[in-house]
Amino acid sequence: MKSGEHFLLSLPVAGAVLAAVGDRCSSGQRAALAGYGLSLGVLIDLDHFLLARLRVGDWRHVRNCLRDPKRVFFDQKNLFEGTGGMANLRLLSHVFIAGPLTVLTGLIDRRLGIMTGAVLYVHVLADLLRDNEIV
Repeated sequence: MKSGEHFLLSLPVAGAVLAAVGDRCSSGQRAALAGYGLSLGVLIDLDHFLLARLRVGDWRHVRNCLRDPKRVFFDQKNLFEGTGGMANLRLLSHVFIAGPLTVLTGLIDRRLGIMTGAVLYVHVLADLLRDNEIV
């Protein structure tokens, strides 16, 4: 799934968590929590670069994006050419990160843990639905 789609899916998730938090946070805390949730929904995909590194043995995919940053937004389909099928590894990596990150952020702040778990659950679910051509 593309980054923009993950961002759009993270909007209602972050909104629902913020609605549940209600007035128990200051407006600044709510803004920070929303920013965290929206960023996490997209930035979790940075693990793809590490997976690509493990698959091909170098950082060419990172270097290519740093040389031509617009590829990240306009050519996401071809960002990881030559890496073979990474779909299962990508999902495994997300799950491997999501569980511990949810627990750790929950230990820091319960609301942060809820946001982490909810956003990453929706992210992985969306990837599974797309990979299985359901949506």
